[in-house]
Amino acid sequence: MNDLHALLTPEGRALLDEVRDTAPADELAVATRLRRDHPAELVSAALGQARLRQRAAAKFAAEDARRMFFTPNGVEQSTRTSVATYRARRFAELGVTSVADLCCGIGGDAIALARAGIRVLAVDRDPSTAAVARANADALGLAGLIEVRESDVTEVDAAAYDAVFVDPARRGGRGRVFDPEAYSPPLSWAVDAARKARHAALKVAPGIPHEAVPAEAEAEWISDGGDVKEAVLWFGTDPGVVRATLLPGPRTLLSRGLPNPGVRPVGRYLYEPDGAVIRAHLVAEAAEEVGGGLVDETIAYVTADELRPTVYASAYEITDQLHFSVKRLKALLREREVGVLTVKKRGSAVEPEELRRKVKPQGPNAATVFLTRVAGAPTMLIGHPAPAG
Repeated sequence: MNDLHALLTPEGRALLDEVRDTAPADELAVATRLRRDHPAELVSAALGQARLRQRAAAKFAAEDARRMFFTPNGVEQSTRTSVATYRARRFAELGVTSVADLCCGIGGDAIALARAGIRVLAVDRDPSTAAVARANADALGLAGLIEVRESDVTEVDAAAYDAVFVDPARRGGRGRVFDPEAYSPPLSWAVDAARKARHAALKVAPGIPHEAVPAEAEAEWISDGGDVKEAVLWFGTDPGVVRATLLPGPRTLLSRGLPNPGVRPVGRYLYEPDGAVIRAHLVAEAAEEVGGGLVDETIAYVTADELRPTVYASAYEITDQLHFSVKRLKALLREREVGVLTVKKRGSAVEPEELRRKVKPQGPNAATVFLTRVAGAPTMLIGHPAPAG
């Protein structure tokens, strides 16, 4: 908090502007020069903040990241802007005009909600984190819509707000927490808070077991650019609905309660469903879109004889199907002059980097190898991305 207070002074803001684009290799020289005219602690704080802002540009718009303030945990754990914006839009479409953002962190979701025209109470119990959230609301001109409160969220009365958003801490002293009841606050508390609100959204880890989803909740898994980012439990929307949402877009695949696809021989094309589709258990819905079946009953690869366009899976044209053998793969790659090898795996214990070292790809061509099981047998499928429809 002392660092933040110093950075908010005119001298601190001027230093932040001066060191904004400092490369890591230049930090020592820049620090040595600046310490001639500024306190050493302030120079260190400014350089540390500049480093965090550079990291944050991957999650936040570059223009925002240059003006915002961050903590190391805040950069790592905050919601990326694209996901927060999508969620804020869903709240707005529900007619929500005010949200109690519990466990607000550095304010990423609060900022997106405010930009959607929603009034926000942003709550965090950590004094330093709450101070950063307050500074960010001010830096982005949103202080009129965001009230930041330092408090234990379990003691906050959210009855005056249209909706509740809870993003429990999912990290402890030993790293990631996988048990929802070990979240801080526990998922059971968040669910109780959600049930009291007209609308609510609870951000949870994408690996949450489906059986842990309350019957009255809608479960949504979200990916951005192909990477699964989170799951959200929505209350006051569509109870029991399961959806996978892909950003940018958004493009949403809804559960239709389809039975698992049948297993069939590998066809000309292989489809790799988006991670959100897999986490949401909607592989059957994706398979129906392309008229395909599974290569193995336990593997989320879909195969078909025809190429059909879909946004919910990446398509590959398969040229070869081999029983797993490093020797045979090496010979085939040498024959095809493959020097750029992409290794994907599902249902295989082989590490991609280890395989790449063993086959030593060389040449001007590229290929993709899938290490998987086909009808229970360890198999290599070789191909390349199919042309876009």
